[in-house]
Amino acid sequence: MLPSFATIPFHPPTDFGSNYEIVLRWIHFSAAITWIGLLYFFNLVNMPLQKQMDAPTKAKVNPPLLSLALWWFRWGAVVTVLAGIVFWSRITVLDARTHGYSAGSVFGSFFLVWTLAFVIEQGVLMAGKGALNQGAVLTVIFAVVLIAAAVIFLQWNSQVENNRVLAIGVGGGLGWFMLLNVWGIVWRVNKRLIAWTKETSAAAPMPDKLARMMRQSFIASRANFFISFPMLFFMGAASHYPLFGR
Repeated sequence: MLPSFATIPFHPPTDFGSNYEIVLRWIHFSAAITWIGLLYFFNLVNMPLQKQMDAPTKAKVNPPLLSLALWWFRWGAVVTVLAGIVFWSRITVLDARTHGYSAGSVFGSFFLVWTLAFVIEQGVLMAGKGALNQGAVLTVIFAVVLIAAAVIFLQWNSQVENNRVLAIGVGGGLGWFMLLNVWGIVWRVNKRLIAWTKETSAAAPMPDKLARMMRQSFIASRANFFISFPMLFFMGAASHYPLFGR
């Protein structure tokens, strides 16, 4: 005999705040799985595969594959970051009211610091000559820029005592940086690659300008791949590993 549904200890929260937050979390997680999953696909599967494909195969496979994959990739990034920012904003505003600091200052420093980090990265990539085109040098530069961005954000908001506010400010900041990479570099370059492939069937040599842009896209995508690991760490640490605050 089946047990009565009335005996199941099912007691979901009825207040608005709890339900609002779980919906945001669910949207954030679902979109993040799509975005980061495709990021790993591009770096671990597609990039090695592209080296084994000849020009006719690339001309046939890449336009539909990249168009569809990059659509989910870039919009998954948007939904992930926007849902995360909305969720983080609610936490920050409530904590600011309780402890008497300016939530606006936290938000302003977040967007200023992490956007500036992207601007510096893009400037380095656009230079792209000599040492600035070497992977090891770029790795050091990007690591210094991102660590400096995290330190500046944390120092700017030293009055905040809430670990979730600060940890998401760092992890979410890395996510914002990655989003700018997706739209500002990876998609901007790859839509030109798709158009060029359709027009030439990839039979002609790639123009120098497009080749340089593809190098930038590769570096930005590979940077996002490695940045995703500390980003996920700080997002998890927000609720499960207190690092910041008093």
